[in-house]
Amino acid sequence: MLKDLTLCVTPKMVKDAQGYEKKAFTGHLGTHFDVMDNTFPLEYTEREAYFFDVRQRLSEEINVQDIDMSKVRENMFIGFYTGFSDEVPYGSKDYFSMHPQLSYELIDALLSRRISIIGIDCAGIRRGKEHTPIDQKCANQRCFIVENLINLNEVCHKEIMVSTYPMNFTDMTGLPCRVIAKI
Repeated sequence: MLKDLTLCVTPKMVKDAQGYEKKAFTGHLGTHFDVMDNTFPLEYTEREAYFFDVRQRLSEEINVQDIDMSKVRENMFIGFYTGFSDEVPYGSKDYFSMHPQLSYELIDALLSRRISIIGIDCAGIRRGKEHTPIDQKCANQRCFIVENLINLNEVCHKEIMVSTYPMNFTDMTGLPCRVIAKI
């Protein structure tokens, strides 16, 4: 069974997002990769994946203790279902400024496992001024962030394959993409 994890963007969502997030004009609209100054490797289009349901986390940040790190292996697509996008509309001010965050400890643990992609159902793995530097740190280690995923409740706690196809744009820090899970 195939499941689309890509946010369907409407003209109203575009207008709302561009009102609160200036990067929404330059490849950072809807579901997209933050590739920063790197090139997305074609071999990353097909990846084994595992999505963690972290809606019941006990602290503001999602920590290493909130997931089973034994599920995380090299070259994987690791995703986080926070439930945030189920509650807060895409394009709203709160969507870009109040979303959950991965702790630095968790990000470092994922990077040490040499995963390929981190996916999340909100506007990023860190907020505000911490967003771009952490995206760059991940990209420098050949791990890319896919933001604004949907339907993650249907793929949690299952070992699946995920196909991710970014647009073939150049000289952009974000690449809109389509993300499809094969369950």
